[in-house]
Amino acid sequence: MLAPQPTQPPPPQRVNVLGVGISILDLPDAVERIVDGAEQPGHAGYVTITGVHGVIESQRDVALKKIYNRSYLSTPDGVPMVWVGRIKGHHSIERVYGPDLMLELSATTADTNHRHFYFGGNDGVAAELESKMKRRFAGLNVVGAVTPPFRPMTDAEYQRLYEELQETRPHFIWVGLGAPKQERFMHDLLQRYPDLTAEWDHGLILLGVGAAFDFHTGRLRQAPKFMQRSGFEWLFRLAMEPGRLWKRYAYTNSMFLCRIFPQLLGLKKYKMEQ
Repeated sequence: MLAPQPTQPPPPQRVNVLGVGISILDLPDAVERIVDGAEQPGHAGYVTITGVHGVIESQRDVALKKIYNRSYLSTPDGVPMVWVGRIKGHHSIERVYGPDLMLELSATTADTNHRHFYFGGNDGVAAELESKMKRRFAGLNVVGAVTPPFRPMTDAEYQRLYEELQETRPHFIWVGLGAPKQERFMHDLLQRYPDLTAEWDHGLILLGVGAAFDFHTGRLRQAPKFMQRSGFEWLFRLAMEPGRLWKRYAYTNSMFLCRIFPQLLGLKKYKMEQ
């Protein structure tokens, strides 16, 4: 008699935030589900860490909205995602912040057979991240650290990455390209190579964690915990990188407020397109 195959738990319910489905979960639940996915032979999926910026970018890019909605998980990165979830009656939802998820999953899988791969950052950041994470988490198994070109990757570069992944067979690929570039990359990689994990005895989960690479290498300071919990982390980030972020926040924050209130009041409906 054949041994029963392990089964994944059903995906968490999602709350509709302007047509983007945000997974209703907390940090421990997210870690457990990601590990479960990485242990399923042949499985491949990606996790988006989704906040106001990604939701608003999706309003003018239907293809991006579909990428979020096809994800293995789309965690509630920003506190506004949590507020919307709770207003809609999902009181168990908690913020699942990319840098925290990276630390928690690394701690959970250190000294196990799970393999990590870093992809992203500016020159040298991925290699530095590998060094610092291995010092922080004894027994963490890192099998690759790649800094991709700033421009779009060529077919040859994609093929080299595919070959490296086939050789190293990581369980987790941490992608630090910034939103929405990292979401498009994760989706496109799995679309380009649908057989990527077909012969693996485990699965693969890609995680788009943006600035976590810079936070965990000390290139950027993180906001104090009270600002992260209050929903005003964006003010701290703006103070740290005003030239890069002021236009983004001025547009995304105002657009989010203008659109979310009509949805919450039932005056406007948004479809979660896939």
